[in-house]
Amino acid sequence: MDETFPAANRIRIVLVGTQHPGNIGSAARAMKTMGLHRLVLVAPERFPHPETFALAAGAGDLLDAAQVHGALGDAVADCGLVIGCTARARRIALDEFPPPEAASKLLGEAMSGIETALVFGRERTGLDNVELQLCHAAVTIPANPAYSSLNLAAAVQVLAYEVRMAALRNDAPVPARADVPPDDLPASHAEMEGFFAQLADTLDAIDFHKGRTPEAAMHKLRRVFLRATPDAREVRLLRGVLADAQRMARLAGERQGPAS
Repeated sequence: MDETFPAANRIRIVLVGTQHPGNIGSAARAMKTMGLHRLVLVAPERFPHPETFALAAGAGDLLDAAQVHGALGDAVADCGLVIGCTARARRIALDEFPPPEAASKLLGEAMSGIETALVFGRERTGLDNVELQLCHAAVTIPANPAYSSLNLAAAVQVLAYEVRMAALRNDAPVPARADVPPDDLPASHAEMEGFFAQLADTLDAIDFHKGRTPEAAMHKLRRVFLRATPDAREVRLLRGVLADAQRMARLAGERQGPAS
């Protein structure tokens, strides 16, 4: 562990659905050279594997300590900032940062005590739309547009380098959160996802979509609330409002009685 980089304790690198075991080892090596040590794997196809440890080349301690989850939501449940690395525009509209800005934001949140995650997808297809929807923002490495194929470990190296450079510059914007009560900190990823699930149920209950597909509205609403970064207390208030709306929808349905 790099004791000159304490914020690294709250920055995790998450690899989703990694197909080639050697890439996990190479990514761990890339992380360790930049002072990052928290590796999280989501549904890797082959792990543990001898090739993983062979290519780690001295970063086997990161592999030994790596957490493995079955789904991305579980891997980032306690995070207040999740940034997904993507190579191209998707249907999911996300705020998109260049690598230095993404690194600065991650570092700033980590320095203020917030758990953060930088998420990388599969070698061939990257993160899918459902996984990107779980991210607060996206980062794209500005590769050669004529040949933008970047190895997974190389992408991890580029962004880990940017995080380290931000730490060495010490120019990350750190929110004033010293001695802030937990309820006043930004809601965790799990708290926000619980709110979004209840919001979707409520919109269905009040027939908000009126026969239209709900995906487009929910994508926009997710962006609104993620941009607002509500704290845990505010999320509980919003969920209370939704609970009352659901209750009123049930009462209205009971008064109308069964459809004839």
